Amino acid sequence: MTGAHAAIANDCAICHNGSYSNTPNTCVECHQDDYNSSSNPDHNNLGFSTDCASCHTTNPGWNPASMPNHNDYYVIAGAHTTLDCAECHNGNYNNTPNTCFGCHNDDYNNTTDPDHEAGDYPNDCTICHSQNAWSPATFDHNNVYPLTGAHAEIANDCAVCHNGSYSNTPNTCVECHQDDYNSSSNPDHNNLGFSTDCASCHTTNPGWNPASMPNHNDYYVIAGAHTSLDCAECHNGNYNNTPNTCFGCHNDDYNNASDPNHLQEQFPTDCAGCHSQNSWTPSTFDHNNFYPLTGGHATIANECGLCHNGNYSNTPNTCSGCHTSDYNNATNPNHINLNLPMDCVMCHTTEPNWNPALFHIHNDFYVLEGAHVSLACVECHNGNYNNTPTICFGCHASDYNGTTNPNHAAAQFPTDCTLCHTQTAWEPSTFDHDGMYFPIYSGKHEGEWDLCSDCHFNSSNYSLFSCINCHEHNNQAEVDDDHDGVNGYVYLSSACYACHPDGND
Repeated sequence: MTGAHAAIANDCAICHNGSYSNTPNTCVECHQDDYNSSSNPDHNNLGFSTDCASCHTTNPGWNPASMPNHNDYYVIAGAHTTLDCAECHNGNYNNTPNTCFGCHNDDYNNTTDPDHEAGDYPNDCTICHSQNAWSPATFDHNNVYPLTGAHAEIANDCAVCHNGSYSNTPNTCVECHQDDYNSSSNPDHNNLGFSTDCASCHTTNPGWNPASMPNHNDYYVIAGAHTSLDCAECHNGNYNNTPNTCFGCHNDDYNNASDPNHLQEQFPTDCAGCHSQNSWTPSTFDHNNFYPLTGGHATIANECGLCHNGNYSNTPNTCSGCHTSDYNNATNPNHINLNLPMDCVMCHTTEPNWNPALFHIHNDFYVLEGAHVSLACVECHNGNYNNTPTICFGCHASDYNGTTNPNHAAAQFPTDCTLCHTQTAWEPSTFDHDGMYFPIYSGKHEGEWDLCSDCHFNSSNYSLFSCINCHEHNNQAEVDDDHDGVNGYVYLSSACYACHPDGND
């Protein structure tokens, strides 16, 4: 029990209130109301610690008080460490300024060397002063913005840049020199979309010279012989609308070239097509870089006019671009009628006269397989590619008509050859005689016949057939006995089939 607590040591109830169990032993547990109601300073608003002992003793009236965490609100250093609290707080601890100018505005306003107010100096005292003392004061302009070149010449005339205000003075070139940028005409910075970072081309030397242009390649790539040139050799003192094509500067060289005569031959004016920036010679022109000359084209390689017709710009580089008339006039086959692709290389090479020609899309018109694969085109087309049949019978009518075993024409077989034959060969042919009519490839008839005519005695009508040609009934009495009781028994082949449809007994 110390301080104010000692004065009430004999009146236990003040703290224990009739109960001696779990009596608080921390300041704030008894003095929370004192903390909450404090107003100078306002402990709650300032977020002070509720550990009263961190600032107070047990002396009556909470005084004297200390504030060991003052630096959390304002750092006390230098000349401030010797001050009494009242010298800054003046009995009021709420809203005490925490900036130099908040306490030292009179010092700022009354300063004459230099006159801070007249010079509109920044009111952030820490820029030039420390807490140790007003003097010596320091202000190294280079810490804020280095003064070099033309800027160094006006270093003592602060108003030229600060214009009476030292707050938020620009520290980029364009913020002060926007008008210079906008009014520049040679070159016109605005129209050319130059960077507003003046330092990318200029130093701080007077008159903006010398100037460089490190991003010249964004407008025109400087290489080869151009790298040794002075700017004036191309720009001639005018940086607006300077050509950015070879011909723009070298049209005289083009017009006067005689080997070959560029003008007469109407060579392209894009010099880079044959020349580099290193020099005019050696020059290169590899036609294969544009269009390979092979076959029939190779034979006219020295007669440029046949394809270019005096104009080297936009010359077609597709077959149809030059050969549309050949396509339109083709009659064998008729390309237009057949709607053949205009991509000539699908069928043709560059060999003269369009031969040899292939036809990779033949299957779009007729599928080639089996025995057809090995045939030469002429065997089917016979030199005429128009209206060539696309059905078997169209080419094989003579095979159909000349067949005797069986006789297709007489028996009126279908003319759709694919029903029995494939493209591989005529034989073996497929005909499901067993499933459709009568079992001859299985059962008792398997291997018992050689030709269709063994049963079909009339080659003009295969609906007629005879069983007795093979099953000759020499003993009529025995046959009749076997058929005793058969209703309507007639000794004919059709009768045999009626009772023996599968050839069984």
